[in-house]
Amino acid sequence: MATKKKISSAVKAYRQNVKRRDHNRQLRTRLRSALKSIRTAIDKSDLTAATAALDATFSLVDKMANKGIIHRNAAGRYKSRLVKRVAAGKGKAA
Repeated sequence: MATKKKISSAVKAYRQNVKRRDHNRQLRTRLRSALKSIRTAIDKSDLTAATAALDATFSLVDKMANKGIIHRNAAGRYKSRLVKRVAAGKGKAA
């Protein structure tokens, strides 16, 4: 019976995958938290906070799209929907 041999390149690839997965998970969590904070600010009619958080969230969305963590069309969709919701909130406030 032959024993299984660990391939060093496979072991290294596994380490890299674990590291990337953890990093990408952290970034996705930051994105979801940012989106949620903007949505809650809009729901509470706190448009100044929502507008202030919009720039930081746009930057985060763009970075993730450039790195391939989210698709660029998904990034555009997030940004479009956020702007729409902020504009709708401003319309209600006026």
